[in-house]
Amino acid sequence: MTKIIKGLVLITGTTSGVGLNTLKPLLRYGWEVLAVNRSSKRAIKIAQQSLTDSEMQNIHFIEINLSDLEDVRNGCSEILKKFKNPINSIICNAAVYKPRLSKPERSPQGFENTMAVNHFGHFLLINLLLENLLSSEKEIVLRGKITKFKPRITILGTVTANYSELGGRIPIPAPADLGDLSGFKNGFLSPISMASGKKFKPGKAYKDSKLCNMITVQELSKRYSKEKIVINSLYPGCVADTNLFRDTPWLFRFLFPIFQKFITKGYVSQRLAGERVAQVASLKEYAKSGVHWSWGNRQKSGRKAFSQKLSKRIIDSNISKRTYELTKKLVQLD
Repeated sequence: MTKIIKGLVLITGTTSGVGLNTLKPLLRYGWEVLAVNRSSKRAIKIAQQSLTDSEMQNIHFIEINLSDLEDVRNGCSEILKKFKNPINSIICNAAVYKPRLSKPERSPQGFENTMAVNHFGHFLLINLLLENLLSSEKEIVLRGKITKFKPRITILGTVTANYSELGGRIPIPAPADLGDLSGFKNGFLSPISMASGKKFKPGKAYKDSKLCNMITVQELSKRYSKEKIVINSLYPGCVADTNLFRDTPWLFRFLFPIFQKFITKGYVSQRLAGERVAQVASLKEYAKSGVHWSWGNRQKSGRKAFSQKLSKRIIDSNISKRTYELTKKLVQLD
């Protein structure tokens, strides 16, 4: 008789916001969780404030600095050695956003740090764990039942990276656009700080990194059979009051949630966003590869998720292939 085991899910960035609020629903579904953060000490302290002792026993905290590719390699090696059962699901959530920088911060490898954390670190982590993920158990206990579960990768995207949506065409500082990828082609080291090779714009650097996240989903879904693995992304709604915005002006932090709640109606709570992330990473109805799940830019009670139309900047085969191959070279996977 085949031994039925608990599923193992990895999630990055659980010290605040969406990531923190994804932990409880994941645990409620019955997952054993690997929580990847820059500081495990801080992540544990924060998680203990909202989770019970029994819930905490089902979380393993792994310390990885996503901006440091060497640390990502070491952390993934530690995971593969430490955990007997393969990972069933990976959730890429961690992100940095520093729109007030006057000049780029640099990662240990010398890359612009927003791209290093949001895209390069996650890209390398996925690729280093992909073989392990593909070897995971076909049946796990999920939501109290024995469930056939196809390995899954879920990456958080954003409306501001999708030019097909109004939010993706906002010209402040500029819409997400990788241009001709000359910044990547030329090594992405100082003085280069943007994928396009153009002048550094910190707000656009964030949008571009999320565009790369969504491109990664599309390219991986082309490279790996949907019969073997599900690779998707989602935009859970505008979580306007998370620590992601801690480096924005105080007036923005005060007005932005109000604007999203009463003007655009795009606001969702951190708790609801966490529920949605857990659902997309876990449930059968979201097991469609290459789909970007959304609940729309105007939140309505009871609305179901749908497959959001994506811009050519995300789905164009030539762009996605070139972005993927250049990223592989930059993170030294070749």
